[in-house]
Amino acid sequence: MRRLFWVGVGVAVTVVVIRKGRAVAEAYLPQGTTDVVTGASALTRAFATARHEFAAGMAEREAQLRSELVGDVDVDAVRADKDRRVAELRSAWGDARGGARRAPQRERRVPPDWAGPLEDPDDDADAAFF
Repeated sequence: MRRLFWVGVGVAVTVVVIRKGRAVAEAYLPQGTTDVVTGASALTRAFATARHEFAAGMAEREAQLRSELVGDVDVDAVRADKDRRVAELRSAWGDARGGARRAPQRERRVPPDWAGPLEDPDDDADAAFF
């Protein structure tokens, strides 16, 4: 109950601040400034709407092309079946090899006293890019 009370207080304060802020902006800003801000926010909303419409159209076209390409086949079921068959083949291959696995690669170690070349013997002081 306390949380609901504080949510209500937050909503009421937000409404008051927004209304007072608009009144202060209209009082102190030049005459056409609020119209510019309203136009910019309308343009932003129009751009967002166009982007969402484009994404929806793209998804619809993708679904249409996918249905034309594969028909009524359940692609997820085909992938799951393929993954199952691959796992079976790998298991059978491992059994046929006697469970032997590839030997791990030997780790290459750098001697601790070797720091690499510190100077370039071909470097002359004339090269600006070094």
